[in-house]
Amino acid sequence: MERIMVLGVSAGVGKSTFARKLGAALHLNVYHLDAFYWKPNWIEASLEEFSNAQQEIVNQRQWIIEGNYSSTLEIRAKHADTIIYLELPLYICMFRVVKRWLRNIGKTRPDMGKGCKEKLDWDFIKFIYTTYYPRKKNMDKRFQSLQSVGSKKVIITLKSKKAIASFIDHIKRENEINWEGEMKCLKNQKKSK
Repeated sequence: MERIMVLGVSAGVGKSTFARKLGAALHLNVYHLDAFYWKPNWIEASLEEFSNAQQEIVNQRQWIIEGNYSSTLEIRAKHADTIIYLELPLYICMFRVVKRWLRNIGKTRPDMGKGCKEKLDWDFIKFIYTTYYPRKKNMDKRFQSLQSVGSKKVIITLKSKKAIASFIDHIKRENEINWEGEMKCLKNQKKSK
């Protein structure tokens, strides 16, 4: 796992938080697509600007990119070795969006574009509600198409808060064991000199 896409069924599913925790566990840089898409005061970047920003990232050796943005999904999917998809129930996603708004009123979250103060309006709530189930179906189809063409991508689907927490814990433990092993090798190399 060196080039990881984090996708989710909806806003509020926990993509940003998950990506930050995964990045910390794997010592990888995390890129939030919202920060590239939204310019100050919620101005949308052009498709060209947005695509170019992602192209620069995917050309790096290691990365975690968090966000859906289906218009540029192929840029990331082409280079990713792992796709992690989060799917929690709609009511949890809605609750988290409202909670996030309350927690961040008047502030810009670190995973957003600069100058995009937290907001919540009826259009966004309607968007979440009306796109949740179609997205759920579309993701299943997308993953099937990636696997049917003989892709060597690892696709991981996490469908509960417990599964998400367990996955992060597993990665942390695995990484600690690898780190300890590397340190022992370095000590042994120094002793043999």
